[in-house]
Amino acid sequence: MVIKSPEAFRTISEVSKDLSLPQHVLRFWETKFAQIKPIKRGGGRRYYRPEDVDLLKGIKNLLYNDGYTIRGVQKVIKENGSKNVLFSNNKANTKLSQKAFTDSENSYISEQNVHTRTGQSLSDNKRKKLMDVMQNLVELQSKISSK
Repeated sequence: MVIKSPEAFRTISEVSKDLSLPQHVLRFWETKFAQIKPIKRGGGRRYYRPEDVDLLKGIKNLLYNDGYTIRGVQKVIKENGSKNVLFSNNKANTKLSQKAFTDSENSYISEQNVHTRTGQSLSDNKRKKLMDVMQNLVELQSKISSK
């Protein structure tokens, strides 16, 4: 097996193997996240830049480890930029991720147009209970990630 330099472009099969994800998931994410733009060569073969791979790792982390939905990740990228979603093991990005999650979820839940669009509304008491549960989950997540 040939080991590539960190700056080398990767094929979809290499990225798929590295992230332990099927290739069709990577192609699907390309349709959902405009920031993922692999270079396509003859025959439609995809080549991912190192920053594309880091972004994919960050998206995977948010989706599979932090419990985001695709729509939630799209919102985080829109509000904080794709540079803040890049995969990193440092705690600063984890804290940023948690803050972005709670901030975006707080604003999402409190928007009145969401309730009128869905035809459902939460009472203030239920909304407070939901926010308390969410805050507890974020605190538990930070305790787990600090170990």
